[in-house]
Amino acid sequence: MIIVIEPQSDVPIYTQLTNQIMEGIARGYLNPGDSLPSVRAFAADLGVNMHTVNKSYHELEKKGIIHIIPKSGAVINSPVVTIEVTDQLLKGFKPLIAEALVLGLEKEQIQKLVETIVSDLKGES
Repeated sequence: MIIVIEPQSDVPIYTQLTNQIMEGIARGYLNPGDSLPSVRAFAADLGVNMHTVNKSYHELEKKGIIHIIPKSGAVINSPVVTIEVTDQLLKGFKPLIAEALVLGLEKEQIQKLVETIVSDLKGES
């Protein structure tokens, strides 16, 4: 999996890293039980501050995507769908869907966008 950081982006670097790790898991490049690189090694490889990688790992842990084992590293969790996870996703989706509606997209167009994204992440054509 290749991580590309865009320093000039308005998106914070830790968020870029968090999003790209999640995308790598969604695409199947990383699987439950796989270990992520150490904070120090990953930061050196990416040319970013260790605190940036650490913040990304803690965001992923807060979302339940990884488990941080002190002095050992971070491991990708098996997916578990809970009410809390569903509620968290709903809170993230709702403003995006509201924005799409305000910008004039119809329900069917939004559904098509979601289907396209899922197909892309799953490697379906």
